[in-house]
Amino acid sequence: MHKKKNLLSKRFRSFYPVVIDVETAGFNPVTDAILEIAVITLSMNDHGWLKIEKKIHFHIKPFQGSLIKKEALSFNKIDPFNPLRGAVSEKQALKEIFSIIYQGIKKYGCSKGIIVAHNANFDYNFLMAACKRVKPKKNPFHPFVTFDTAALSGLAVGQTVLSKACRAIGLSFDNNQAHSALYDTLQTANLFCEIVNRWKKLGGWPVKKKNKLYF
Repeated sequence: MHKKKNLLSKRFRSFYPVVIDVETAGFNPVTDAILEIAVITLSMNDHGWLKIEKKIHFHIKPFQGSLIKKEALSFNKIDPFNPLRGAVSEKQALKEIFSIIYQGIKKYGCSKGIIVAHNANFDYNFLMAACKRVKPKKNPFHPFVTFDTAALSGLAVGQTVLSKACRAIGLSFDNNQAHSALYDTLQTANLFCEIVNRWKKLGGWPVKKKNKLYF
């Protein structure tokens, strides 16, 4: 366990990577509702390869006074008022998600969580707006730094659209499942792990300087 803690905690400057995707009822994080959120945590094996560890997914009840844009629902095909969704409040979802993240931070000896997402600014802004509404005792995430897989895949394979980046790097992508928070989070997690692991295969990590390894 100690070996695993050192590997993951040293890989991203002690940050604990957490892959996130939200499906929303619009583009404004302050006024528009979050309808789904999915989170995938990552781990690193004894040889330094990044992999998926845990998955958690919630359908979310629109917060009181939130706006629901028809254009957004036409895009993501979500019916926020369907009683069969089993939706929970933002407060309940964030409580459970943050609990899992703090467990991972402790388990792997990391200092703070860091959001990994495709076009990360979008998901980050919606999550931070939800935190302002819910007011959790603690927020596990770095206050402004994120890992954006759109930028990383643009560097790695010359593609920024999630489906195209996945296919370019050798991963499958089902367009019929796209825009589901859980599916998009899974594909983003696979993409991020593949990019990080490919960089390791190429000799880019650990960093070598003057016959010394820098973690």
